[in-house]
Amino acid sequence: MTSAKYDVLGIGNAIFDVLVQTDEGFLIRHGMTKGGMALIDEARAAAIYRDMGPATEMSGGSGANTIVGVAGFGARAAFIGKVKNDQIGGLYTHDIRAAGVAYETKAAESGPATGCSYILVTPDGERTMNTYLGAAQDLNPSDIDEAQIAASRIVYLEGYLWDPKNAKEAFVKAASIAHQAGRQVALTLSDSFCVDRYRDEFLDLMRKGTVDLVFANEAELHALYQTSDFDGALKQLRADAKLGVVTRSEKGCVVASKDGITPAPAFPIQKLVDTTGAGDLFAAGFLFGLVRDASYEMCGRLGALAAAEVIQHIGARPQVSLKELAGQNGLGV
Repeated sequence: MTSAKYDVLGIGNAIFDVLVQTDEGFLIRHGMTKGGMALIDEARAAAIYRDMGPATEMSGGSGANTIVGVAGFGARAAFIGKVKNDQIGGLYTHDIRAAGVAYETKAAESGPATGCSYILVTPDGERTMNTYLGAAQDLNPSDIDEAQIAASRIVYLEGYLWDPKNAKEAFVKAASIAHQAGRQVALTLSDSFCVDRYRDEFLDLMRKGTVDLVFANEAELHALYQTSDFDGALKQLRADAKLGVVTRSEKGCVVASKDGITPAPAFPIQKLVDTTGAGDLFAAGFLFGLVRDASYEMCGRLGALAAAEVIQHIGARPQVSLKELAGQNGLGV
């Protein structure tokens, strides 16, 4: 196997986030399911935006947030995702490159605008997302750079990519190239509603070995196996995936491998402000630990540290150097 140019390459929906703090009444008035991610069209996006109060706007997208976090720990990171050649697409491209991530996906010259997610954060810190995929859904197999994939130790795929048909094909192509090059493929299940839409296909990806590592939270794990029995679901995950990582909020996480179960604690926080990006940044810390050959427990602790940083402020991107934060907390690897 040739040496890797990148530690982690992510493929995901390139989405610009529009965040606002609001109350439960806003969700009810707009018929939103609290805590979930709904795909919306341009007209609904405009209606939600019109009703929102003053917003915080920043680059986002689940997979991209993870990759920015990986780079923040000091690893070599790259991202593949589609924007349009418009104002927001230009901001997105600038932001991800400024974070130290290699980003070379060609912007679309025509078609829908750069994707946006309208994120409502309620007083309990829970986030409810309404996503207009826009140009992100036009990611297709031709956007997959074979040399870049083959030169990445881990290729990280976002479950939300399974929504658009072309992106799904790009996802499978990337996984195939990675395995031919002797690399690992990771998948985040993204959202319990996403799991409900594609349960059989996700299980197939795991059982056929298309993906080597699966990230899920408790809700996604229960949705995957259609059971409320956590231990039973974890047992099935161990049977289906080479490696599974399940986050459990304040209970920390568990790493499920063929060798057994490894728990890791959550990191203490002062105040929960916004859960947007918690799972994304957890994955960033875990993947960073993995490419540094850390123990599963250490990987879990790095993930917990990054998640704790991001949930204490608005937005899904870190506001401090994760590398320095890890060092300050005795987690330098």
